[in-house]
Amino acid sequence: MPEKEPTSPVSFIKGLILEDLKTNKYAGRVHTRFPPEPNGYLHIGHAKSICLNFTLAAEFGGLCNLRFDDTNPSREEVEYVDSIKEDVRWLGFDWADREFYASDYFEKLYLFAVKLIGKGKAYVDDQNAEQIRESRGTLTLAGRESPYRNRSVNENLDLFERMRAGEFPDGSRVLRARIDMASSNLNMRDPVMYRILHAQHHRTGNRWCIYPMYDFAHGQCDSIEGITHSICTLEFEDHRPLYDWFLDEIEIYHPRQIEFARLNLSHTVMSKRKLLELVREGHVTGWDDPRMPTLSGLRRRGYTAESVRNFCERIGVAKRDSMVDTALLEHCLREDLNKKALRVMAVLRPLRLVIDNYPDGQVEELDAMNNPEDPAGGTRKVPFSKVLYIEQEDFLEAPPKKFYRLAPGREVRLRYAYFVKCVGVVKDDITGKVVEVHCIYDPATKGGDSPDRRKVMATLHWVSAGHAVPAEVRLYEHLFTKADPAQEEEGLDFKSRLNPTSLEILRSCKLEPSLAGASRGSHYQFERLGYFCVDTKDSEPGKSVFNRTVTLRDEWAKIRRTEQETATARQKTQAPPVETTATIEDFSKLDLRVGVVREASLVKGADKLLKLGVDIGEGRTRQIFAGIRAFYPEPEKLLGRTVLVVANLKPRQMKFGVSEGMILAGTGEGRLGVVTFEGDLLPGDKVS
Repeated sequence: MPEKEPTSPVSFIKGLILEDLKTNKYAGRVHTRFPPEPNGYLHIGHAKSICLNFTLAAEFGGLCNLRFDDTNPSREEVEYVDSIKEDVRWLGFDWADREFYASDYFEKLYLFAVKLIGKGKAYVDDQNAEQIRESRGTLTLAGRESPYRNRSVNENLDLFERMRAGEFPDGSRVLRARIDMASSNLNMRDPVMYRILHAQHHRTGNRWCIYPMYDFAHGQCDSIEGITHSICTLEFEDHRPLYDWFLDEIEIYHPRQIEFARLNLSHTVMSKRKLLELVREGHVTGWDDPRMPTLSGLRRRGYTAESVRNFCERIGVAKRDSMVDTALLEHCLREDLNKKALRVMAVLRPLRLVIDNYPDGQVEELDAMNNPEDPAGGTRKVPFSKVLYIEQEDFLEAPPKKFYRLAPGREVRLRYAYFVKCVGVVKDDITGKVVEVHCIYDPATKGGDSPDRRKVMATLHWVSAGHAVPAEVRLYEHLFTKADPAQEEEGLDFKSRLNPTSLEILRSCKLEPSLAGASRGSHYQFERLGYFCVDTKDSEPGKSVFNRTVTLRDEWAKIRRTEQETATARQKTQAPPVETTATIEDFSKLDLRVGVVREASLVKGADKLLKLGVDIGEGRTRQIFAGIRAFYPEPEKLLGRTVLVVANLKPRQMKFGVSEGMILAGTGEGRLGVVTFEGDLLPGDKVS
């Protein structure tokens, strides 16, 4: 039995493993593997598989192998092998001495194929790839047998040996399994096992010129390594009968294949082919471009391994494909960086501010907090002087309503410093643009508080001009404008949805002097601006380059949006009335699912909310905040209740956490009841 029981919620995969442990199917062992093909860099989707395989093995006291599926030398490179190992280590996992390659087993795989030929279960086919594809049939039409299907065992053995010896050119012959050309599963219609490929292999050189297909190598490698649970993404579900067939016919140890839904993340693509296209065509600077979903790109942008692991844990595992909003990944990152990132001041678009009544040549060293989330984080000194830089957007000469930052005649607080009031501006003679702001300060307000308790409506960050460190800052946005760039539209491919403003480079930024020696990869929160990190590739001593990792919330932008929405609503009230009746198509946009309440508790500090953990068949519980506390003062009475969940709402960041959906309820004057069901409905069942 395992050394310990699982400590996290039981997903359907854990449930299957627990079943096998209960029946002692694999003598109490749990042994998984992560089997990447070294034909590109790993992306966030692979992180889900890495975390799943290594974590499951660890939870059950088992082992996890790292195995490279290096069966296609024309697309594989040592660079990719090295990057994969770096990424797995970065995520915090260790495969110890269990680094394997499919190429380690080429001789064994060849002998397995020979055994199948000897049993009459495989044959050499002289048809080309197009002919094989045409004869395969369709979902409704049976395939046609190859004219070479009934070759004798001896002829097939001779031809296969000559294929290995290099007698035949690429594509002239293949070895196929002899199964059933009328099978309802197209994967069972005599699939190709080996193809001829005269190419240099990164490990075996020119020793081989025939290479096994993944479907043949996959299960046999699992068997050789003693894997117990071969965990794959959902597209391999239809391949499982073939996985089982090969193992049974070769008569070797038989692992269990289990499939789960792959990760689809909004505003990016997860296809290695498409990512390679972006790299080769110059749409990005490389596999580690911070806009890419690759782990090397995320790492360079400033994502932490902890945030990626936390994200993978939160999304859980399921049997149904779905799209995860990037906002959830960003939320996990903010949660992590908020605890560990040092706070500093940086001005990205500098505007010169002169304090007219501040003594010339005087410099004060002010105390600044390193991280308010970490009481032990201490403080640092920041220099303050007569001439400062502030953000251009923090000053408006003619401010609109609800703009509370600096303006003529207005007083604001400078972070950690003094109150200052704007008394004048200097403009460019040609453009009329404000290039310098003049202020006076109140010496009695040092530290940011006024003895007479007068209030200011805004606090601005700043940098002393005479001490500022110049830097380049790169602002990143989503790589694609559409949530699902891979969605097909007539005449358009995924690259037509590339975001032209996904990168903005600011080359005149000013940073506080503590950042002069910032090391590559260091994380910071630029106060009021977002989380940033030192670029690991382009930043050099004397030439600092920072990447924006993720933004902070922008209250001003929220106000502007509200104003625009109000103006739009006002315009609509003046327009002719429009039809408001909902259609079937409108209703069908809602993904309504059966859910079961597994957790329920009061929310401290929120008089109206309950915090629910709802199971909708994803292998995890969704956190949902519901404003039903007044009607369910004892939330534990909701436990086990079957409820109706709107499952495809965008995750909503609330003060107390992220709400990942909505439960529906009926309401009347002074009464409310959660919508529930009768019958044997299961979590995740669709409601229509």
